[in-house]
Amino acid sequence: MSEPLPTLRVHKGRGAASNPEGRFESTRHQAEDDGWYRETDERRPATEVREELARSVISRNDSPDVGFDQALNPYRGCEHGCIYCYARPSHSYLNLSPGLDFETKLFAKTNLAETLRAELAKKNYVCKPINIGSNTDPYQPIEKRWRLTRAALALLDECNHPCTIVTKNALIERDLDILAPMAKRNLVQVFISINSLDNKLASKLEPRASAPHRRMQAVKAMHDAGVPVGVMVAPLIPALNERDVEAIIEQAAANGANSIGYTCVRLPHELKQLFREWLEQHFPDRAAHVISLIQQMNGGKDYDSNFATRMRGQGIFADIIRKRVQVACRKAGLHRAWDTVLDTSKFVAPRVHSPQGELF
Repeated sequence: MSEPLPTLRVHKGRGAASNPEGRFESTRHQAEDDGWYRETDERRPATEVREELARSVISRNDSPDVGFDQALNPYRGCEHGCIYCYARPSHSYLNLSPGLDFETKLFAKTNLAETLRAELAKKNYVCKPINIGSNTDPYQPIEKRWRLTRAALALLDECNHPCTIVTKNALIERDLDILAPMAKRNLVQVFISINSLDNKLASKLEPRASAPHRRMQAVKAMHDAGVPVGVMVAPLIPALNERDVEAIIEQAAANGANSIGYTCVRLPHELKQLFREWLEQHFPDRAAHVISLIQQMNGGKDYDSNFATRMRGQGIFADIIRKRVQVACRKAGLHRAWDTVLDTSKFVAPRVHSPQGELF
């Protein structure tokens, strides 16, 4: 892994400060200050979107700590720029950096609707709820132009296929015309991710996501439209945003949420370096303390991949967070996320479009 520059610049509207090579790169670069180089380019890193033709769009998992079996991600990379995002290391598979590349070099699966239609039409397909947004946010800013998430929802609505959605962007309100009718048939459950009520902190943690109060308004909009909506308090970062747990759950209930889920921060692979850099930039006074608490919640390591503990952590501090969430949910009368059972019995396989047309 390359060594970071002695001083890293904060890029306005971006989460990562550096662009380290991915873990699969065979070439490594190291910057050296020879006294001649001076940073003069003050331009902000621009967002680039490349089109991708996907061979398949439904991914499957058998992880015991994940609340769904099937998932759909219209985009690779995420413009929200959340520094804690566990999906950042996936950009390494594309020979791109999990740092700035992850939030500026994005891929749109432009044939998503056609490929999804073909997969749902297979004779051996078994209908199970599909989660939209398990890796990257389906309503990140580029969705305004590409509308791939909306195209997927329209198809799922057409064939009565249930789905769950996880997002931290109020853009989801745009698709209430599809979500509300699906909700009447028990085909959809929405989860809005809110991990802090502090706008200043959120602007650093999640620079291009909707502000916390705007997301809470989206919770109310979903509820008012009859769409079941839960709140994911995720991820919780000790000594940084976990102080808001009770207030988030209380406000979520007041705005019509029906369930709560939470996870603790995870730092797999390259994310360890990126998160440390971010802490040193924005919270140098408590950076060492935050890392120490994270390690205490992961058996002394930055990250523990054990299925039994990776989402919630372990140890005293993790137990305190778990009890705080349980007490707050009990007071608010909210159940656990993923407890909602959606209807798979109405599914009708879609017809695959043929250039020769149809006789019947």
